[in-house]
Amino acid sequence: MTPRMIALLVHLLTATGAVLATLAMLAAIERDWELMFLWLVVAFAVDGIDGPLARRYHVKTHAPEFDGERLDLIIDYLTYVFIPAFALFRSDLLPGWTGWVAILLITFASALYFADTRMKTLDNSFSGFPGCWNMVVLVLFALEPNARITLALAAALSLAMFLPLRFIHPVRTRRWRRLSLPVALGWTFFAGWAVWMHFEPQSWAHWGLVVTSIYLLLAGIVQQLVPARAEI
Repeated sequence: MTPRMIALLVHLLTATGAVLATLAMLAAIERDWELMFLWLVVAFAVDGIDGPLARRYHVKTHAPEFDGERLDLIIDYLTYVFIPAFALFRSDLLPGWTGWVAILLITFASALYFADTRMKTLDNSFSGFPGCWNMVVLVLFALEPNARITLALAAALSLAMFLPLRFIHPVRTRRWRRLSLPVALGWTFFAGWAVWMHFEPQSWAHWGLVVTSIYLLLAGIVQQLVPARAEI
């Protein structure tokens, strides 16, 4: 198989995210939340592997006519932002006006963030909350906090997109990657298990989601506070 053919296959893998987003949206319209999140978890897994593959097989060199970064960004907005925001709006977690505030705030702030050329830091982390609403909303569906907490979290994370706070990329941020990558894989496993168990409140997957989510949310901020040279 030629390098060009491999590069094109990587682009095709990235493009499957659009199909997964469509399937997730159709499930969301029917309020089949478990199926919707199942497709989003699969899309999350694809998004985690297509970037390393693109760099490994030099797609910019062998298939430059397709902009993989632009394609990835379009799909990320659908699967990370738009569909999760729609699900939050249609669910019972944010009744009445609170749902309108959340969906408008999330989609508006995320659109600005995704267009911000400063979103990536020198160590391949994110500057500001990276708009991973698919992860946030899944945890909210699992834990079912009251509407005030849910709305406050949506507002705080929307604001955090534009604050000088660092959030790790579990694959590309080299610092603590030996821990961050397994934690991200663990989050994916716990998310899939929680969906499979229909968000059963007693499921141990809920605790796994809480622990891994806290790490992924705070690790970059801790790295800001603890200089790299201070690591043991």
